[in-house]
Amino acid sequence: MNQGWIYRDKIRPIDAGLTVLEYYTKRYHHSGAEEWLKRILSGEILLDNQPVNPQICLETGHFLTYHRPPWQEPDVPLSFEVLYEDQDLLIINKPSGLPVLPGGGFLEHTLLWQLQQQYSDDKPVPIHRLGRGTSGLMLIARSPVARSNLTQQMRDRQIRKVYRTLIGKSELPDNFIIDHPIGKIPYPTLGYIYAATPDGKFAYSECQVLKRSDKNTLLEVTILTGRPHQIRIHLATIGYPLMGDPLYKIGGIPNIDDTDKLAVPGDCGYYLHAYHLSFLHPTINQSMNFTCPEPETIKKRIN
Repeated sequence: MNQGWIYRDKIRPIDAGLTVLEYYTKRYHHSGAEEWLKRILSGEILLDNQPVNPQICLETGHFLTYHRPPWQEPDVPLSFEVLYEDQDLLIINKPSGLPVLPGGGFLEHTLLWQLQQQYSDDKPVPIHRLGRGTSGLMLIARSPVARSNLTQQMRDRQIRKVYRTLIGKSELPDNFIIDHPIGKIPYPTLGYIYAATPDGKFAYSECQVLKRSDKNTLLEVTILTGRPHQIRIHLATIGYPLMGDPLYKIGGIPNIDDTDKLAVPGDCGYYLHAYHLSFLHPTINQSMNFTCPEPETIKKRIN
């Protein structure tokens, strides 16, 4: 069991006039109205630090807190390999299955929580994210200077990220580019999800075929933008979803065929690995380059 958590919300003008029950039901789709009502009546939800009637209307500036009791988090691989460290940054090899940030039932079983326990004096911050099912290189800032500098490098697209992944048998050209926009679309239980959309944000992926067989294709993908689930969405958009991806199907949209158990972005099963990472060191102005071989789970699937 973890220690529980307190979720805080400040009411915005757009939500003023909603009742407490309406607010939680409308904003957090992972639970229905009946579940939220039970939480309010049991005292887990407070308005300005006081117990609240579920039918009280909210006003702009009100503070709501949801005191979630301790819960048993799903088992995940908690250990990770540190490939490089200095006083400003860390480079780690994240295992597939470990979430980076809290969410979806994960709090302490996350990379951020584990980093904070091991480097408690530094307040380490991931500069970019990897999906829960994605393995490989991650860049972590340990100092305020590094965080500011590396975040700016991300915005300026100066950090180069190269991935390796498996799709099915294909006749794709040896080199190709995908630049389909990615944006939000409505999705049951989550409220929204990222997918291929005509009016989404610009996304750019450079792809190279490394190996072909009669069963699968090994690709190397360099992303110049960092949209959520970009590689999964882009390859599905052109008709080649990642092997084992339970969420994105042909067209780059979520699979909603199984309405009894809808897939979510954190579901694993696909093969995607952050293989190479390069950037400029934030304090010594030196070019940094790191490569991390694919895990055995991917190597065994390459025929």
